[in-house]
Amino acid sequence: MNAGGARLNRMLAMVPYFLAHPGASAEQAAQDLGTSSKQIMKDLEQLWLCGLPGYTPGDLIDLAFTEDSVAVTFSAGIDRPLRLTAAEAAPMLVALRALLDMPGVVDRSAARSAIAKIEAAVGGLIPTAVQSATSDGEADGDAESDGPAELVRGALLDGRALSMRYYSATRDTVSDRVVDPIRISAIGDHSYLEAWSREAGSVRLFRFDRMDRVQVLDEPAQVPSDAVEAEASVTALFDADPAVPSVQVDIDPREFWVLDYYLIEPLDQIEDHPADQPIRAQMSYGSIDWMVRFLAGFGGRIRVVDRPDIAEQVQARAAAALELYSNTAAQQ
Repeated sequence: MNAGGARLNRMLAMVPYFLAHPGASAEQAAQDLGTSSKQIMKDLEQLWLCGLPGYTPGDLIDLAFTEDSVAVTFSAGIDRPLRLTAAEAAPMLVALRALLDMPGVVDRSAARSAIAKIEAAVGGLIPTAVQSATSDGEADGDAESDGPAELVRGALLDGRALSMRYYSATRDTVSDRVVDPIRISAIGDHSYLEAWSREAGSVRLFRFDRMDRVQVLDEPAQVPSDAVEAEASVTALFDADPAVPSVQVDIDPREFWVLDYYLIEPLDQIEDHPADQPIRAQMSYGSIDWMVRFLAGFGGRIRVVDRPDIAEQVQARAAAALELYSNTAAQQ
C-alpha cells in the first residue's frame, strides 16, 4: 500500500480509536497505530477539517487535542472502524477474480488473500450468485498456470532483463528478443509487458500469450529514463516499427472486432459511427503474402483501399480457391 493509502486507513481508524481511548496521548496513539507522534498530530490537524456533506463548522469532526491528550467531541458519525457492506464487497470480489484471470497484472497470492479476507468478513451477506461465480473463477485460476507471467513479474520487481521467444502478429514471424521491463498493462482482455526492446531501440508492448521460452537474465534492466517517463500512445507501442509497411483498409461493421486483435489504427471516429457503414483504418503488416492471406480470409468484408497490387492478389487468390472448389465439386 502506498503512503497515501496507509494514511487514509489510519485516519479512518483514528476517530474510533480516540473515542475508545479518551485522553490518550499522541505518543500512545502512535505506538498503537504504527506511526510517529508527529504524524499523529498532522493527521489530527487534517481530521479537524473533515466531516459530513455541507461542511459547515457544525458538520465537521471536532477534536480537542495536544500532544499530551486527545479527545473527540464530535465524531461526525465515524463511531467505529468502517466495514464493507455486501453491496460494496460483491463488486470488489468480482473485480479481484477478473484480475486473477489476467496473467501478470497482480500478485495472485496477494489477490487470493484479499479475496479470502473479504469473504471472511462479509461472505455470509454476499448474494449466492456472486459467491458461485467467484468460487468457480477461483477454481479455474488455481487449475491454470500463469505461464510466463510469474517470470515476467519477478523480473519487473527485481529490475532484471528478460529474454524470450516472441510471435509478432503483424510480421507473422517468431524471433528471439532481449527486453528491459518497464511495467505490466491490462488492455482489453489481454495482459501486456511494456518494455524497452534492445533490438528495436524503443518501447514495445509484448502480449503474454505470445511469449515463449521466457528467461530472467542475470543482468539489471537498463531502460532509458525518457522511455519510462514517455506517455506514448497504446497503438504506437504494439510491436510497431517505422520500417513495417501499412495499408488503408475499409472494415465492414461485422468485422470491427479485428480492431482489438491486430495492429489497426482507425482513421474514422468509432464513436457515433453509422452502424451500417464501413470504417476506414490504417493497418500495418509484415509481408504481402500474409496481408493477402488475411484479406482473402474475410471474403471482401475487409478491403484494401490504396494498394491495387495487393487487391489484385487477393482477387486472384479468391478466384483460384473458387476454381479449386468448382473442380472438386465436379469430380464428386
